[in-house]
Amino acid sequence: MSQFAINLLFVGASFALYIGIAIWARAGSTKEFYVAGGGVHPITNGMATAADWMSAASFISMAGLIASGGYANSTYLMGWTGGFVILAMLLAPYLRKFGKFTVPDFIGERFYSPTARVVAVVCLIIASVTYVIGQMTGAGVAFSRFLEVPSTWGIWIAALTVFFYAVLGGMKGITYTQVAQYVVLIVAYTIPAVFIAMQLTGNPIPMFGMFSTHSESGVPLLQKLDDVVVALGFQDYTADVDNKLNMLLFTLSLMIGTAGLPHVIIRFFTVPKVADARWSAGWALVFIALLYLTAPAVASMARLNLMTTVYPEMTGQVEDYEAAAAEPILYEDRPAWFQTWEETGLITFNDLNDDGRIQFYNDANAGFEGTATERGWAGNELTVNNDILVLANPEIANLPGWVVGLIAAGGIAAALSTAAGLLLAISSAISHDLIKNTINPNISEKKEMLAARISMGGAILLATYLGLNPPGFAAQTVALAFGIAAASLFPVLMMGIFSTRMNSAGAVCGMLAGLTCTLLYIFTYLGWFFIPGTNMLPNTPDNWFIGISPLSFGAVGALINFAVAFAVSSVTAPPPREIQELVESVRYPKGAGAAIDH
Repeated sequence: MSQFAINLLFVGASFALYIGIAIWARAGSTKEFYVAGGGVHPITNGMATAADWMSAASFISMAGLIASGGYANSTYLMGWTGGFVILAMLLAPYLRKFGKFTVPDFIGERFYSPTARVVAVVCLIIASVTYVIGQMTGAGVAFSRFLEVPSTWGIWIAALTVFFYAVLGGMKGITYTQVAQYVVLIVAYTIPAVFIAMQLTGNPIPMFGMFSTHSESGVPLLQKLDDVVVALGFQDYTADVDNKLNMLLFTLSLMIGTAGLPHVIIRFFTVPKVADARWSAGWALVFIALLYLTAPAVASMARLNLMTTVYPEMTGQVEDYEAAAAEPILYEDRPAWFQTWEETGLITFNDLNDDGRIQFYNDANAGFEGTATERGWAGNELTVNNDILVLANPEIANLPGWVVGLIAAGGIAAALSTAAGLLLAISSAISHDLIKNTINPNISEKKEMLAARISMGGAILLATYLGLNPPGFAAQTVALAFGIAAASLFPVLMMGIFSTRMNSAGAVCGMLAGLTCTLLYIFTYLGWFFIPGTNMLPNTPDNWFIGISPLSFGAVGALINFAVAFAVSSVTAPPPREIQELVESVRYPKGAGAAIDH
């Protein structure tokens, strides 16, 4: 059986499973559409939450970014994991106790203001649509390779698939579909990692294999990787980070952005009790840890496999790396996986010196220029999209065809699971918060369901259009969404739970200030609304304000949000007494009154 047929078998079987679940769990009411009826078991919800959160950025792109940047890009891992702890400890139980369907619903009721609700809807839509762009980008990469179609077609196929089961099933269908998707993605991620760890180190546990000895050279794997990349002008894989401020802000932005993500928060409204929300968060962390402990190992092994594919003489080398680097592989001898990925346009080769060999090195390193000239190299000739490394890893390591098919199904599952959750958050914000609670309170349940499905369809079309021209790799695009959520939604949720003095004027001004400052900073370097060529400054470290990357500015936006909110609140009237009592009741069991009944 051909590899294409195997891929179709795995991907087709997983699609049949997802669509079957969506039909079985079709939502029949708005409560089932928004929160799956509020009766999901904590373990089931934990697994669905893990799938909802571990998107294409986690499955496809995170390991690729760590592979390309080494320790410097481990901030993605630290920020996303730490953020989920904040969400579990400080937000999820209290929001569930409040008993509303959505994040804007909580903000509108807590701050007794239709304006606050509408601003929250705007913040949610901007953050969620940006996030969906990353999912569509990742899905396009996966579909283009494994269905052997252009990446543009891959994005449209992904959009149609998500549209079918998300619009049909709502939260009820999505919840049980995400459980299946979690099983698919975690199996797909770990099995190739085990194979590759065994192949490179003899250790079947990837996270231990990363710190084991490289079998062919007899030196520690990370030392071997450092030696290989340094010999080609790249930064040491394990090198420290010079810009500690940017690293700190980026990690913080991802952490509080995670805690402010509406599509994850809404999952905690699907369980029966407040205690179940805590247990859901705990189980989600367990399920997330299975992938996140494996990702750094996958990244380091993928990078080493890629480099030794281009420079096969380096595989067993321990001393003369310069001599090994002088003999890169002939282009005509490139492996089959290389040729397949070239067809997608995600690997490109340009023979600058016409020698028929593939020179893959860091031509931006001025200190390496003399070495490159001596070797007759005219510039880097190979461009590899970071998003392909995890998907290509089994092929690079010559693993069986069924493993390649499995990781195809896993990568697609990761992208689709998060996209579905995000689209539900967008549609519920429009139909429930904007239409039902603001524009037309008398709308029937049937019409509200129709509005939710139409708005979800519109969100899919917008995200697909933007996904065709993303502002960065999948994980980088997702990081922007986290920064927007961090700057706009996280502060108002925290203040809404823990500050009885915070009023509606402070909340609205804080959200607008945080969102506006963050978007202006991002658009300055990445273009207005991410449209290529509209940026006002080049997105390079020497142009960043005091060295702060656009990906890191969410933490600064959050500080602006907090500062403006407290300043405005301190000079305006305090919230009504009943709102202050409600805030107290959400945080303390005694005297909780009606809030506990949810």
